[in-house]
Amino acid sequence: MNSLMQGTLDSLILRTLAREPRHGYAIARYLEQVGGDELSVGEGSLYPALYRLEGKGWIESEWRPSELGRRAKVYRLTPEGRERLETETARWKAFAEAVGRVLFAED
Repeated sequence: MNSLMQGTLDSLILRTLAREPRHGYAIARYLEQVGGDELSVGEGSLYPALYRLEGKGWIESEWRPSELGRRAKVYRLTPEGRERLETETARWKAFAEAVGRVLFAED
């Protein structure tokens, strides 16, 4: 994954889980499918972020059988996580608009 602003991966994970519960591999694949190679997330970044988000109470997990019949830890968004996602989405929108004004300003 390219270097992102602190908290960006957390927001991307929360957004992914807002769609539906997923296990870690499915989260990584979704980010890669939607964001392309720019959002390729390795296990060394993904799983610490998932543990951090779970520790904050923004996601929760349970063991379930996977599509292949193996046990997989499936994560889902909590109500607190949904609130956090809304807050972070609004911040990102304001930030992106401000950066855009500077980058595309005509002098």
